Amino acid sequence: MGGAKRPRAAILGEQRARAAAVRLGADLRASRKRRRLTQAALAQDVGISGQRLGDLELGLGAAAPSDVWFALAEALDRYLKFEFARDPHAELADAGHLDMQELLLRVARGGGWERAFEARSRASGSDRSVDVRLVDRRARRLVVAECWNTFGDLGAATRSSNSKVRDAEEQAVAVAGDGQPFEVGLCWVVRDTKRNREVVARYEQIFTARFPGFSAAWVMALTNGGPMPHQPGLVWCDVRATRLFSHRRASRRGNHRQLRAGEPTATHEG
Repeated sequence: MGGAKRPRAAILGEQRARAAAVRLGADLRASRKRRRLTQAALAQDVGISGQRLGDLELGLGAAAPSDVWFALAEALDRYLKFEFARDPHAELADAGHLDMQELLLRVARGGGWERAFEARSRASGSDRSVDVRLVDRRARRLVVAECWNTFGDLGAATRSSNSKVRDAEEQAVAVAGDGQPFEVGLCWVVRDTKRNREVVARYEQIFTARFPGFSAAWVMALTNGGPMPHQPGLVWCDVRATRLFSHRRASRRGNHRQLRAGEPTATHEG
């Protein structure tokens, strides 16, 4: 008698594992070469043989233990996902970005701000929206707050924010009615990942020129309703999007201190 027929799921699982191993192997090889690492050097960092690494790069890693792949990702400073595809009954695809918006909306409530999520621009013909728009009618101010998980095109992101600020300035006149137009401020909230910090450090002068506003003052304005800086600012949120804290310039990195949302401060440092 012949052996038992293999279940369809097992057959498909094997096929997909092989296809995934080919894609992973090609990406592994490209990542290693971009970092100018030899196979021997990377293999030593991970604790496998050079021959084994060569097999993985050739796409022969379908049966490799997951800890080997995660070790390679760690050695290459890359993020590796090992997960099921999105479940339609699971959380939303943009949950990471939503977590940041949720944090900002929550802490701004304590600051007495009127809050709007994905606020549509009221500028004529515009289809832009602001991640979080905050309005303080008593102090006559309006904030365009943009949340960034990662940076893809820094120049495009800056131009987009500039356009949203211009839209907000038009709206500020309408909101003010016959009174003095509202002051419009811009603040970027950036997730505190290693990669984002590397980008900010690499382009320190660009970020300094674009966001000269005191970061700690922006944290206080957003969370406690303190005075809003007159210049655009950048603040960090932790990876889990549970708190905001101030950004320090590279020259003061050694004195960096996290500032929890709502935490009182005696000084405002950029």
